[in-house]
Amino acid sequence: MKIGPYQLANNLILAPMAGVTDLPFRQLCKKLGAGMAVSEMVSSNSLLWGSKKTQRRASHAGEIEPKSVQIMGTEPAMMAEAARHNADRGAQIIDINMGCPAKKVCNVQAGSALMRDERLVSQILQAVVNAVNIPVTLKIRTGWDQDNRNAPRIARIAEDCGIQALAIHGRTRADQYHGDAEYDTIAEVKQQIQIPVIANGDIRSPEKARFVLDYTQADAIMIGRAAQGRPWIFREIRHYLDTGETLPEPDLEEIRAILLDHLDNLYAFYGDYTGVRMARKHISWYSKGQQHGAAFRQLINRVDGAEDQKNMVEEFFTTLINKEEMAA
Repeated sequence: MKIGPYQLANNLILAPMAGVTDLPFRQLCKKLGAGMAVSEMVSSNSLLWGSKKTQRRASHAGEIEPKSVQIMGTEPAMMAEAARHNADRGAQIIDINMGCPAKKVCNVQAGSALMRDERLVSQILQAVVNAVNIPVTLKIRTGWDQDNRNAPRIARIAEDCGIQALAIHGRTRADQYHGDAEYDTIAEVKQQIQIPVIANGDIRSPEKARFVLDYTQADAIMIGRAAQGRPWIFREIRHYLDTGETLPEPDLEEIRAILLDHLDNLYAFYGDYTGVRMARKHISWYSKGQQHGAAFRQLINRVDGAEDQKNMVEEFFTTLINKEEMAA
């Protein structure tokens, strides 16, 4: 799959997720098989660009290319300025967020709330595309609510404005993350436009990835929550799509190695204090389903030091490995 001049390694993309898809996680998912990873959203409000949080969100030093940065906002001129700002700082693709269903985003009429105002959608897309000489992509939902699935109209507007790829989450804004994703709307959009379409929503296994690609005829799939604590899902899907065979799950030794490396990268990126706090959710996801995982999470969430946190993780997984070896 190609976006502008960028030939992706494959058609598997890590979805942008606030508080999750920072540089360490994007790099990890790319190493484990994602063809592209989109940054967590950056505000179009220039007053926030100097903050440490925003600078970290837009950081892509040393990232495996292409570097895609997602921007969010409601004012065409501000969105254009945000696109230029990020392009000047190394972004190679600008992604526009019109898919986030979070209340604090929709309450300011950003994210998926924009789908209610197709005229404003067009104005924002035109402004951003005209502001930069790099590809611009768009992420949307199927519509505002189940009675207003206007993704096909938004898709045609996007194509007319020069958007170079369109990601669609198979739920409406009103659905939030409840219920099952539907793929009929994505299939309908794919039939109506020529630009690449990326299907997103409830893709949690290689078999589901194959089904969604076949059903929608989408050019690519986007994985979000299913990669939390399982970044190797990209490797598993890629292998299944290529061969039709299912890769075995990583063993405990590999999970331990992946997680410890992830922790080191988080501490290096954020510093020990923030790194420890950012690591907590990842440790929780990695340990989910493991024996005594709940008790371990209760203990480790009270730990404040990076060295102590890392030692506890190592000890937890080493104990599991030893038990497994004794039982064999």
